[in-house]
Amino acid sequence: MSKNIIIGTAGHVDHGKTQLIKALTGAQTDRLKEEQQRGISIDLGFASFTLPGGDQAGVIDVPGHEKFINNMLAGVGGIDLVLLVVDSMEGVMPQTHEHLQILNLLQIPRGIIVMTKIDLADEEWADVVEEEIREEVSGTFLSKAPVCRVSSISGEGIPELVKTIVELAAQIPEHDSDGPMRLPIDRHFSVAGFGTVVTGTLLTGCVQVGDSVEVLPPGEKVRIRDVQVHGKKQQIARSGQRVALNLAGLERDILQRGCVIGTPGIFEQTSRIDARLTLLADAPRAIKFRDPVHFYLGTARVVGLVALLDRDQLEPGESALVQIHLDRPLVAHRQDRFIIRSYSPMTTIGGGLVIDPAPGKHKRFRPAVMKAIEELESGEGSFLLQKLSELQCARVKDLEQLSGMGRERITTHLNTLQEDGKVQQLGDQWLPTALVRAFSERLVETVEQFHHHNPLLPGIPHATLKSRLPKRLNGKTFEQLLAITALQRAGEWVQIEGFQPQPSVQQQQYLQKIEQAYKQIGVQAKGRREMLDSLAIDEEILEDCLGYLFFNGILIKLNDDTFFHHDSYQQALRQLVDHFAGQPTLTLGQYRDLIGSARKPVQALLEHFDDLKYTMRKGDAREAWKLPSAEELK
Repeated sequence: MSKNIIIGTAGHVDHGKTQLIKALTGAQTDRLKEEQQRGISIDLGFASFTLPGGDQAGVIDVPGHEKFINNMLAGVGGIDLVLLVVDSMEGVMPQTHEHLQILNLLQIPRGIIVMTKIDLADEEWADVVEEEIREEVSGTFLSKAPVCRVSSISGEGIPELVKTIVELAAQIPEHDSDGPMRLPIDRHFSVAGFGTVVTGTLLTGCVQVGDSVEVLPPGEKVRIRDVQVHGKKQQIARSGQRVALNLAGLERDILQRGCVIGTPGIFEQTSRIDARLTLLADAPRAIKFRDPVHFYLGTARVVGLVALLDRDQLEPGESALVQIHLDRPLVAHRQDRFIIRSYSPMTTIGGGLVIDPAPGKHKRFRPAVMKAIEELESGEGSFLLQKLSELQCARVKDLEQLSGMGRERITTHLNTLQEDGKVQQLGDQWLPTALVRAFSERLVETVEQFHHHNPLLPGIPHATLKSRLPKRLNGKTFEQLLAITALQRAGEWVQIEGFQPQPSVQQQQYLQKIEQAYKQIGVQAKGRREMLDSLAIDEEILEDCLGYLFFNGILIKLNDDTFFHHDSYQQALRQLVDHFAGQPTLTLGQYRDLIGSARKPVQALLEHFDDLKYTMRKGDAREAWKLPSAEELK
């Protein structure tokens, strides 16, 4: 099966990057009139070609001039293989050096050094230039990279370069098509008759015609009308491809380079990140607390304030954990790499790795804060565990949103953490094991206290107990949590296993008093207040007594205001069943006369039977539905 890879160029202005791409792909990537007139690349250019063996390569041509370094930075994110282009006659130049620093900070995985215009240099001079290049790349990811000498005009060395690309392409792993779809926008324009089109490198996931996607900013959901991969219409595009998307119903004016197209509900914008920041050894000066910098992530560019957490300044060549406050929101994810340039004059001074894309605001010089960030930095499993601890419980989808990882990868990590006893799955949510124990202990303690203060009641109401835990804990998770504690359900009550209410002598007298009142009045039972006011029982005691009588089936609760004694209720139910044995319908008036009661309690009784599905209301009458059998009425 063919693989999709992204190749990027880098190097000083006028060193032959655009001409090299034309030699490889046959495409002219300088699309702007000014670029063609001046003979230099100003903005990003794109092309593609098929490698021998079938792999598909998208190629990004970045501008080399120092004035357009911002455009260069928008193009280098997401590339798998870089071609560092150096003119065989000129050798290493300022933008060669800066581009190399950027590529190294971004930790581009692999690259090839391409010496262009080899037809203009004699072999001895070319050897000198190659030695100079080797010295320049020493200590970087290109220190052992192959060198290819080519002439884009004569074609010399191009076949050998293609062969080298194929060899390195074989080492590139497959892109993650399992994760949520994410496309940073590097170009956007309008096409007559089609509307808004955006382009970019698809970093993760896949997208197809008809999909609903979210555009951030502004956060609008739109439909994909059309998909193109490397300039050809496709039904679906996968990570690792250069993609153009036609967005239905979206105005181009709200878009900008740096916007992200993504799976709805997964990505969020952030104005603050925790990161590992490394300052270049040849940075002109140290960074001090809250120094402003130009911050580049993906295709976005914003201004950030660097909050040093464990020191007052970061010296050239040093690395530190920092919090960066952004002047406007962007989409960031854990493991995203970024570049910083000095505020003025603008030069590349460092870069780093996003550790937490949505942290709280930290206080400085706090060991606990530093330890927490270090744990997040230590690996994906640690990141997920800490986020679960912060959230208390989360679904896999929540962790997708926070981490940017695919569902399959997250599940693998969670299963490993579960095997290690660090997390548990309850329902469709995951919780840290320590928190499961804490929640279980809290539930048991709450129920025990409730029993102590309410000895007559069979337990604490189910909804009341659930409210003692975080709202994020959903119903299924709560039920599973109950199942692994020393608690049991008793209808809508929750109690300690084996608990039985034990009325005191005084309470037993109150219970008999209430029961007798309802037993004597039978089906003529009045409303709650009228029935209970005459009993002269304290309100709090009365509530406990009623709970006991309901739980033990002595009183039947028809609604919040109407109760029947069990014997009266059973008699009324038998009369209902006997009536429907000979009649197809029953009106409220008929039933009132049948049982010898008043309209209000009869209405409560019939509505109660409707709720139990014993009867079904049809207009002003009832029909039998799922009546209890004679055996059930015994």
